Amino acid sequence: MTTTIFTNGRIYTGDPQHLFVQALVVRDGLVHDLGSGADMLSQWGTGAQVIDLQGHTATPGLIDSHLHLGWQGLTFMQLNLSKATSKDEMLMLIKQRAEETGPEEWMEGFGWDENLFVNGGGIPTIEELDRVAPHCPIMLSRICGHANLVNSKALERIGYHPEMAVPAGGVVVCDPDTGRPTGMLLETASNLVKPHIPKPSYDQLKTSLRNSIQYALQHGLTGAHTEDLRELGGLAQTYRLYDELINQEELALRCNLLVYYPHMHELREQQMYAGYGNSHVQIGAVKIFADGALGRRTAYLSAPYADDPTTSGYPVHEQEELTELVRQARALSMPIAVHTIGDKALEMVLDSLDQFAPAAYRDRLIHTQIVRPDLLERLQHPNRIADIQPRFLAGDFPWVIDRVGEERIAFSYIWKTMIHKGIICAGGSDTPVEPIDPLLGIHAAVTRKAPGETHGGYMPEEKLTMQEAISLFTTSGAKVTHEDHLKGTLSRGKFADMTVYSNDLFAMDPDELLSTKIVMTVIGGKVCYTR
Repeated sequence: MTTTIFTNGRIYTGDPQHLFVQALVVRDGLVHDLGSGADMLSQWGTGAQVIDLQGHTATPGLIDSHLHLGWQGLTFMQLNLSKATSKDEMLMLIKQRAEETGPEEWMEGFGWDENLFVNGGGIPTIEELDRVAPHCPIMLSRICGHANLVNSKALERIGYHPEMAVPAGGVVVCDPDTGRPTGMLLETASNLVKPHIPKPSYDQLKTSLRNSIQYALQHGLTGAHTEDLRELGGLAQTYRLYDELINQEELALRCNLLVYYPHMHELREQQMYAGYGNSHVQIGAVKIFADGALGRRTAYLSAPYADDPTTSGYPVHEQEELTELVRQARALSMPIAVHTIGDKALEMVLDSLDQFAPAAYRDRLIHTQIVRPDLLERLQHPNRIADIQPRFLAGDFPWVIDRVGEERIAFSYIWKTMIHKGIICAGGSDTPVEPIDPLLGIHAAVTRKAPGETHGGYMPEEKLTMQEAISLFTTSGAKVTHEDHLKGTLSRGKFADMTVYSNDLFAMDPDELLSTKIVMTVIGGKVCYTR
């Protein structure tokens, strides 16, 4: 039996019986004992491997409750527009990549965000895109993933015409005067284009996913709840990729795989179910979209947007269809994980959920950014998780105040209120929509501001304590799948998953989170990354 002792650290266990210890003893991947360094070495040191934490602080392993590792891996091969701070800069980056792209080759990009354009200028028009990339088809995903820009060459490649049927829930935005496409595709309208873009080979997908998993380990993640079937080629291939990389190559990251709802039939064909797999790779919930995003006003609100009274956004599915999708999931004994940002979308999802008995795993309401007081009460359910992304606050404020209005912002991004109401909140990044770094999410939860801002925080009464913020990414990440008896705290008999930091998270100014580095990532007692 292999014994490893991690000693000379300040280890925050998350377990109130022994909140901080100096040393942790690991046997067969589990926490065997914990206490002072002298005691642990005296009792268990003979023949043990000893790892010196050199005084660094550690916590239970960080779990990202909602991200897209497959998409993140593919972005490493695409044009990154996330740093563009003006329309001109964005167009310059597109032009540079176009000059390296052949006439028959698709150019893909991601990450543009018009809210970051310091000098205004708006979103590039199709004419401007045609000017910088006249010869090759392009498709550029907005940072939220709910809007895409294409040029005329792309529309030509798909054979676009005004009578073309658009997938339900999608919009090809057209100029109201000319009726011609502006180049903007909202929501599922991107599905008109995606089938025409050559798919990466299996080996390319495997390489990109390997890079993404290693990227997660470098940022201290020991667990990830990831939705990838659209990027990685369906359920069977996605599971195979993760099995080969994590179980066979022993990359170790504990991955819970969400199943996009059009692939539910594959669950039955593959005889898979929630929890299928092992402690490192397992099937999670059925992923559904109820609405879009606030950035392009596609999130579904119960009243019109404050800065555009002509729209309240719209649902991806009508109520009957949404209820039917939940029914199909429950017929497979599956929980659901629903993207829901607007309050009307959340109401619709809860109306559907209320018609069914709970599944083995908890249902999760992903994002839950706008939560009316009456909906707060309905979220107080032991089998429901509010799957929040604290880092969204840093990207959305202050423009989101104008978008939803002063009255509605009072019940938006209200994580302290939700936790105090007894609602289980788990923390994620939604990477690559936001950076994968969980310390940025913890910083946003604790400070309620973006890096570099010096004010007292947006809605400061909603600030979380450091322990509450860390809990989002540890104990609550385990509760999503009813696995808090296995992980989430460093307690005897649980997985020895641990994240080690360069600074003491509990004895510093929260802004120091921004300069804190991951020193070590430990999964099942195995050091999977060290700086």
